[in-house]
Amino acid sequence: MKLKDLSVEQLNEELQNGGKLVVYQFCISIVLITFKRNSDIYVISDGESSFVKGLKYTFLTLLLGWWGIPWGPIYTVSAIFTNCRGGKDVTQETINLLNEEMVADNL
Repeated sequence: MKLKDLSVEQLNEELQNGGKLVVYQFCISIVLITFKRNSDIYVISDGESSFVKGLKYTFLTLLLGWWGIPWGPIYTVSAIFTNCRGGKDVTQETINLLNEEMVADNL
């Protein structure tokens, strides 16, 4: 499930139970223009496969990423490599940002 679909209490429970927050990369090319982007943040529960969750981004990249010259092939390989490793773990960065927002809201 996506981070934005959880309450703070649900997120805390997932993280306390060994969950993590992950983003996946994808690449889309249109001739000379190549876009490399990150997905939304996904909550991966303990025991859940982060590789499987990222397959749609890997397939999207395989279909649409290669075509841009010169960055298409480079970004495609990079995105596929990241996704095959289970995405990029952004748990700590996200927690830090959420804590900063909470402190700023309380000022």
